[in-house]
Amino acid sequence: MLSKDARLTSYIYLLLVPIIVAAFGFGVGHVSYKIYLPLWLLNAVSMGLASWILGLNVVRNENRNSNLAKTAFFLVVPWILISMFAGLGPPPETPSEWTATATEQQVRYCFLVVSGVFVALAFVGLHDELKSTGKNFYADLGLTAILISIPLFIINMLYWGFYLTELFKIHTHGVATSLPDWFSPIRLLFGSISTVEVALTYFATFAFARSLKSVGWLSKSSALAYVFFSLFAFSIIVLSTFLSEPFVTAGFVLTIPAFPFIMPYYIGVNLLRRVGE
Repeated sequence: MLSKDARLTSYIYLLLVPIIVAAFGFGVGHVSYKIYLPLWLLNAVSMGLASWILGLNVVRNENRNSNLAKTAFFLVVPWILISMFAGLGPPPETPSEWTATATEQQVRYCFLVVSGVFVALAFVGLHDELKSTGKNFYADLGLTAILISIPLFIINMLYWGFYLTELFKIHTHGVATSLPDWFSPIRLLFGSISTVEVALTYFATFAFARSLKSVGWLSKSSALAYVFFSLFAFSIIVLSTFLSEPFVTAGFVLTIPAFPFIMPYYIGVNLLRRVGE
């Protein structure tokens, strides 16, 4: 039997990961891969161990909690990958900087694609678990939203990771002094795609949090926090398409690709804690 202190330490560690990643990613910015890769690998192993101690260890029992633990861990996996961004920092702001770190940018967006797949798999698994309780109205809404959102998210991440990278290489190494005229309309299109897929992801998170609360798998306080933040983010993103500042800036921040996966991650952490009790 794992001690309560070990489980509490694991829980706190997992809760702090997104905060620490954001602080280093935006506060420090890009550092050498010789520094961030070893630290990321250490954190990845630590997150896996913390997840095991917290509740993932019940998979050995092959019961209903085992399936829920696997599903919950799928929600944690994205931030095991995204934690690398603490060393990568935000995406470069100029084509020349982007080209100089082309491989790292492609890895960034590949990780985000994989993260989106894991979130979709986790929500499908949660829907299956909730279906057996008979209270699956909100789970149905959430599943529909995420199954629309994630394909759009993948397309958007491939645009950023591969289309833009190749375009910036051509621009940086070619004789053109400016990007082609059709670049702005295409970027506007993918900006709209981003708005839709992120809004749907926040809505799906709200729906699943509401459904998990109704069956008692999340505490009232935790569920309320997830519901409030998800609906708040969804509303801001929708309003940012019609109104000016400060909604535009707030909407931009909320559409940063890793941010919509924060609430699902915390849901996964809390579900692991529940099944491990």
